[in-house]
Amino acid sequence: MTKHRLGVKGRKLAGSSSLRALVKIMDMLLSPGGCPWDRRQTHSTLLKYLREESGEVSQAVRRRDWDNLREELGDVLLQVVFHSALARRAGHFSLGDVIKTVNSKMVRRHPHVFGGSGLDTPAQVLRQWKIIKRAEKKKRRGGKRS
Repeated sequence: MTKHRLGVKGRKLAGSSSLRALVKIMDMLLSPGGCPWDRRQTHSTLLKYLREESGEVSQAVRRRDWDNLREELGDVLLQVVFHSALARRAGHFSLGDVIKTVNSKMVRRHPHVFGGSGLDTPAQVLRQWKIIKRAEKKKRRGGKRS
């Protein structure tokens, strides 16, 4: 089994300049001279759009409409960027923090890929994922966040 390493030194992540551009666009929309509608949004007011966009992703997958799926995934990504921008402005966290959190989670929950354990079937992976997730939640409830 081949183990993967993270951190491709010297290489740009695919699309990273596009992601930076999206973050800048959102910052402009939320700026005092930006979009009045965007500036009035909150995490709560955006929830219906996140649900709508997720439903549209689901429809595109069921229809196997890859062009539409690409567009709808972009709309979901926009929701993540929007929520992250609002959180950053409130001093809670940034998009970078969201990305670091999911990166860490994916590595932790895939020790069969990034660590020493070996799993061979999807059922084994799912069982291990649930065990790791339960342990993480238990640890958080104990007041310790990783």
